[in-house]
Amino acid sequence: MNRYLTTAAATAVTFAFVAEAGATEWNVSLWGKRRAFTEHVEKLAELVSDKTGGEFTMNISYGGLSKNRENLDGISIGAFEMAQFCAGYHRDKNPTITVLELPFLGVANLDEEVAVSHAVYEHPAVVEDLGRWNAKLLMTSPMPQYNIVGAGEPRSTLDEFDGMRVRATGGIGAAFEAVGAVPTSMTATDVYSALESELIDTAAFAQHAHLSFGTIDIADWWTENLNPGTVNCPVVVNVDAYEALPETHRAALDEAVPEAIDHYLANYAALLEEWEAILAEKGVEKVTIPEEELVKFREVAADPIKTQWITDMSAQGLPAQELYDLVQSTLESERAGN
Repeated sequence: MNRYLTTAAATAVTFAFVAEAGATEWNVSLWGKRRAFTEHVEKLAELVSDKTGGEFTMNISYGGLSKNRENLDGISIGAFEMAQFCAGYHRDKNPTITVLELPFLGVANLDEEVAVSHAVYEHPAVVEDLGRWNAKLLMTSPMPQYNIVGAGEPRSTLDEFDGMRVRATGGIGAAFEAVGAVPTSMTATDVYSALESELIDTAAFAQHAHLSFGTIDIADWWTENLNPGTVNCPVVVNVDAYEALPETHRAALDEAVPEAIDHYLANYAALLEEWEAILAEKGVEKVTIPEEELVKFREVAADPIKTQWITDMSAQGLPAQELYDLVQSTLESERAGN
């Protein structure tokens, strides 16, 4: 797949984004089904349409435009104008934002997740990194700390994690690997069948995904406090499409982002309030990992993985230490402001 359009093709695509009557219609590539993870995109489409009197609309597709691991490729060639993807699906394509997937970063809530993500997204090295794919980072898809579900006997110690086959991507997968587990980065849509057929023993997701992809329906237990980290899943737009927008439409899109994020956060908060009742309804046991086990997990997975990430990314010519420090300084600033 050619990563860059020819000048003539790019011009043709750019003009195709804006219809003759001044109306703008964008295609948006998501996957799975509508869920908490996609509510900000749904809200964004609603807000943009309202702000422009229906002149700027978005057609949101759940898997009809591209596979989730190919959304960044589709953005790069202008196959669609907006898409969501997760950094851990193709770490080599977006190395700079994988800093946000390091285990035990210390992010405590979704507001902090938004703050650190958007700070990193605005860093020049990150802008350049995603620019290789003709992609502009628009907003994050903030998710809480991941926890695992499993069938059979609960696992609550690091010794019990040894040899455990777990669906976990990015830094979370690296953390589990550090304690002897066997991580696999299969896409979310494949996890239910893998767990049901015992190809994997456990699956790491945020709460909404355990619901949306059905893993909670076949789970016997869930770790309520493991919290090894989360994944980072940006929403990006094609640079040519963004720059081709009429000024009023571009302003409407930019102004809608904070409102869309606020809607997402409110919706996710409501889901978390229902989580306890959902576990009880489905008969899923809550497993509390002993504090001494969590301490050992952090010792093995936090600093060693962070140090290796900084070494590897620096070797690629990326400002790795600077990006990591940006996450920590943003957390400090966010907490001071509260």
